[in-house]
Amino acid sequence: MTDHPPRRRGPFARTAAAIGAAFIGAAVVALALPAAPASAHDATTSAAADIERSSGAVVVELELEYDLLMKSAWLYAEAYEATDRDVQLEQLAENADAVDEYVTERFALDAHGDRCRLERVDTGDIRDRDARAFAVLTYAADCSGAADATLSASSALFPDIEGFVHDTETLVSWNIDGVAGSALLTAATPTTELGSMAGHLGEFFLLGAEHLLLGLDHILFLVALLLGARSLRGIIVTATTFTVAHSVTFLLAGMGIVSVPAEIVEPVIALSIVAAAGAVFFRRDVPARYLMPVVFAFGLLHGLGFASALGIVAAWSWELLGSLLVFNLGIEVVQLAIIAIAFPLLLLLRRTPAADLTTKAIGALVAAVGLFWVVERVVAAVGTVTAVAAG
Repeated sequence: MTDHPPRRRGPFARTAAAIGAAFIGAAVVALALPAAPASAHDATTSAAADIERSSGAVVVELELEYDLLMKSAWLYAEAYEATDRDVQLEQLAENADAVDEYVTERFALDAHGDRCRLERVDTGDIRDRDARAFAVLTYAADCSGAADATLSASSALFPDIEGFVHDTETLVSWNIDGVAGSALLTAATPTTELGSMAGHLGEFFLLGAEHLLLGLDHILFLVALLLGARSLRGIIVTATTFTVAHSVTFLLAGMGIVSVPAEIVEPVIALSIVAAAGAVFFRRDVPARYLMPVVFAFGLLHGLGFASALGIVAAWSWELLGSLLVFNLGIEVVQLAIIAIAFPLLLLLRRTPAADLTTKAIGALVAAVGLFWVVERVVAAVGTVTAVAAG
């Protein structure tokens, strides 16, 4: 018999092998990665405080997630597990003292540095938001005769140390003698002075920049789009399409006009990463007129994700719109910075002999991480829906 030399694998076989190896490596990496922030029910929450002063009288309306409020007030399961609205209202009334003790300890309104005394003026109400029940509590603030004093608000509601949630954000909106504004309180910035809006816009800009930098899922989606771009014009068109789309839904969701449960949004955002990374392998065969609508559709979903991360869902106001626009501007500046840094590096990569193989390997890695998040978030969403149905 004649011995034949071993066959050399062709480019397709070598590419397939590299992609397979990348997927295996990505699976290992993904298992070690922390999940990108998601809006799971037991992960984060947001609170809202609406403060109004007119003719010296100060009224504070707080909106707090019902079950977390009852748990934090150390009430029994019959209180925090209640899902029927009438039962929740009864529990709010029966446990008013414990609820007020917790709220007034964690939320403060100060006038010239002196703490105002908060007294409940109603038995409470229940408001549904994002398929969750929120307790609405209204207090009259006694600021010891400081009718014209400069007010400041502080929030330590639902801190990490309680162990129920993490990274709680409190949106404070106010109308103080005709001067309106809003600010977002976090563990890092728990206090704000209630005055002109101008001093708070910088805070929203930095929050927008921070949310994109810490949102690994959004960054990976952007990386996948960059990998598929063939020219500077292509990435500008793609990035603009994505920006316009996510800005639309971000503003609509932030203003409370559109609401989609996080249990749907978060897995689909992860799926968009898989799709965008997968497109790297077929980009040359798909006309741009077909790709841009897909990018736009995924941008709409990412906008809902940004709004969910911010935790703002409120009625229309010019002050809130201004805050949302500045927050969105922070997102865009960081996004442009990432493109400005990454795209030249990508161009250099494409001049190397292993450009095609390396690009596809990176795409496979991004797709594998996205797929891991899809599974993880679907499992979490099913668990949340099951818990709500059982409750």
